[in-house]
Amino acid sequence: MAIFVTKHVSKFPLQNPPHLYAIIDLETTGGQPAQDRITEIAIFIHDGEKVVDQYDTLLNPGRPIPFFITQLTGITDDMVRDAPKFHEVARKVVEMTEGCVFVAHNVRFDYSFLKKEFADLGYNYSRKTLCTVRLSRSLMPGQPSYSLGKLCQNIGIPLNGRHRAAGDAGATAILFDRLLKISQQDEALRNPTVSPADTLAAVDALAPGGKKPSKQPSARKVEAVREAIRTALLPPNITPEKVASLPQEAGVYYFHNEAGEVIYVGKSINIYKRIQQHFAVDYKSRKSIEFKNSISDITWELTGSELVALLYESHEIKRLKPLYNRAQRRSVFPAGIFLRTDDQGYKHLYYGKADDHAQSHPLIALANQYKAKAFLFHKVSKFNLCQKLCDLYKTPGSCFDYQVHRCKGACLGLEPAEEYNKRVEEAVESFTYEHGSFVVLGQGRREDEKTLVVVENGRYLGFGYVDESFSARRFVDFKDAIKRYNDNKDVQQIIRQYLRTKHKDKVKIFK
Repeated sequence: MAIFVTKHVSKFPLQNPPHLYAIIDLETTGGQPAQDRITEIAIFIHDGEKVVDQYDTLLNPGRPIPFFITQLTGITDDMVRDAPKFHEVARKVVEMTEGCVFVAHNVRFDYSFLKKEFADLGYNYSRKTLCTVRLSRSLMPGQPSYSLGKLCQNIGIPLNGRHRAAGDAGATAILFDRLLKISQQDEALRNPTVSPADTLAAVDALAPGGKKPSKQPSARKVEAVREAIRTALLPPNITPEKVASLPQEAGVYYFHNEAGEVIYVGKSINIYKRIQQHFAVDYKSRKSIEFKNSISDITWELTGSELVALLYESHEIKRLKPLYNRAQRRSVFPAGIFLRTDDQGYKHLYYGKADDHAQSHPLIALANQYKAKAFLFHKVSKFNLCQKLCDLYKTPGSCFDYQVHRCKGACLGLEPAEEYNKRVEEAVESFTYEHGSFVVLGQGRREDEKTLVVVENGRYLGFGYVDESFSARRFVDFKDAIKRYNDNKDVQQIIRQYLRTKHKDKVKIFK
């Protein structure tokens, strides 16, 4: 029979606890709050001077514990078989943490799991939060690592029972106590009118990574911070100052990890607002939390034009292939849809290999010939085209659709070419540009600058910037003013969709 122990040690009467901070650590069956469950919880109550209350217990997650989790924590299925389920200790957790600031090392992880467990019980669990990772980076700059184990080893904090809730929470409590004392002893942070909790809030949310605030924040700012730490949404390495410094202009932005590698590329007509939206989401999934925690720096490239931002983002995703970008990563499009006219005047849509050495450039480039074939079948069905004339039905006679009265007989010469070709042209218009060669002139990065996006014979050539002195009368003048970029299905779709929306750009058409 499994033996499990619940421990509760209190140094004050529970009916009137003077606690301020609930230092919490959880062990779980995995890293995704939406599907994983808690296997152990530890709560250390700190009153601003010392730990005054402690509670820890194993929990029955109601599911098997994965082997790799058991290897990491040492917690087995046998150990939790007779442990209480979360709903049996939920009231205890609420009562102990009532009125406390929720403190944890990487607080979003633990806080997200508890919120999900309570949400499953129909209860909205809400606490202000502080992250000891962020506090450590601000108040103990220059450490080689801020993971709990390595940080404790480097600064001499005993950590007994690593990856067990009580061991990690106990070490976090000692770390928090040191951070609290540092903030109280720092002349730049001491203010008799501001509580220690608010001082730590300001350090957590306002301090640049690895530095302390240069001056005491205003009362208004502190109040804003107190509201902000309710969910502790900023990544540990990103400060509000960093976000506030972002441009409110169109462009492409890059999220970097600690090694400086680009892990995500995005675009917006207002970089500042878009990145605020990124960080306003309380992510729940393991991958989303990992993504947010990985962000250590933000850089950007202004584009002026929204269309150029869209095109350049697509190019950069294909070039860099960032870990957290899934769309538009494909950089090779070896198949395509082509158009030819036979001796009888019928237009044929057909699919085949697409490369720069082909006799004709494809109307649209696609990922492979299977997708190209499926794409063409869709157009045949939608625009009532002939399967045989689209090379989808190999036969010396009529196509299959004619036999079931869906084809009007173009394959037998029964439908006039002029009538059939009208539907072919409608199909082509549905996935190509309205005009073959054109230039889109848009807003530049400065008032005296314009952007150019050039398409020739249905093929995207690239974009560039020109100032007020630029003068062009011929199409070749615009071509000479741009930087060349690859044409592909993604950029074709971007340009088509953009031109179909309301925009202020000027489109200059060439025959």
